Amino acid sequence: MTFLEELQKQRWDDHRFYHHNRINQFLHLLSAICFVASYILVFIYPAAAALVGWLLSMVLRQTGHFFFEPKSYDNVNQATHEFKENVKVGYNLQRKMVLLSIWALTPIALYFSPSFFGLFTPYTSFEGFINTMAILWLFIGLGAVIFRTVHLFKLMGVQSGLVWFCKILSDPFHDIKIYRKSLYYMLKGEMYDNMEDWYDKTAYQK
Repeated sequence: MTFLEELQKQRWDDHRFYHHNRINQFLHLLSAICFVASYILVFIYPAAAALVGWLLSMVLRQTGHFFFEPKSYDNVNQATHEFKENVKVGYNLQRKMVLLSIWALTPIALYFSPSFFGLFTPYTSFEGFINTMAILWLFIGLGAVIFRTVHLFKLMGVQSGLVWFCKILSDPFHDIKIYRKSLYYMLKGEMYDNMEDWYDKTAYQK
């Protein structure tokens, strides 16, 4: 596959395997809007960008995955949840649990080590604590993306890793595009996506 073809395939696999529920799609829409705001803030106030990215965007996004997305047999794709977890290119639910645990434990570690083991100037106020924590969260987010990208270089090849890297960075804009009508479908009472509107069969017959 070319770079763009693989990007399309990774996006389709992610959508069809992990975004059946309309509530999950709507939460992803809200999350994407917050991520776009975070992208802007990172050039103005990086600490604020990290807070928006983790406390709003990631919480909304992962709430949709963990609490609303069905984990039973997937009749649309004829696949078990275990199969989908195994073929997930990026962070599957198990890997997300590890990442979210690191994120949640960071404030605790910072509380007991104000310099975070000598990496920062020790904070002397609550504002300093929040700012240092936000910067740590920013590095955790960037580190998670870089780590998985390099890991994919080894597992699937350089192109696949770079495709996933580009997919992750562009996901907020793509999510806004494909999930912009999620609230409309929810109000109609359509709580699950049958994937027919977005699926172009000819793109995946190669």
